Amino acid sequence: MTDHRTRSHQYWDTRHRERDDLASGGHIGLDRPGNEIFYAQRLGALLTLIGDLSSPEAPLFVLDAGCGKGHFARGLTRCGHRVDAFDASPEAITQARAEGGGPRYSVTGLTDFRSPWPYDIVLCVDVLFHVLDDTEWAAALHNLASLVRVSGRLILTDEDTSERTARGDYILHRPTAAYRKEIEHLGLTHTRFQPYGFRENLVGFHVFTRTR
Repeated sequence: MTDHRTRSHQYWDTRHRERDDLASGGHIGLDRPGNEIFYAQRLGALLTLIGDLSSPEAPLFVLDAGCGKGHFARGLTRCGHRVDAFDASPEAITQARAEGGGPRYSVTGLTDFRSPWPYDIVLCVDVLFHVLDDTEWAAALHNLASLVRVSGRLILTDEDTSERTARGDYILHRPTAAYRKEIEHLGLTHTRFQPYGFRENLVGFHVFTRTR
């Protein structure tokens, strides 16, 4: 593991240990009510993007990549989906497992996760713009794309921008064109951008659909 990845993992493990269940993976500049709204709004948008086709007889198989303490994973499980979830932070996964709620959790990184089956939906919410190394970022995208079944969707979050924009020590927003360059040759087509629409936040959901 590179020094940068080691520092990043240490940062997130400490943040998940020291901050509450929402602020640790949410917006550290918001109070708890603000983060409650932020999480609820994003979960509602996700459910709109995923749709309501799940049923006990034919649940959608969902992967939450970089799940943190499992807020979205548990929410999607409550809505009838079968959810696998992973995070590189052992602290986050320990707390997620303690909450229960149905998802199957594992500790691993974006480039390392493997599955014996493909998923209907692969999510990666507010994670990729924290991956500062371009090679690691591209490898993560390739791995996540490989986990999406034909006609399935990869839903990831970043700004819809034409320029690289760094904010602070742990945020690098990349152009939409960079995501398309890395993903579309793998058989996924960019089909939608849905902004959060939350206060000043410019991030939103990029939806890629596997067509081949």
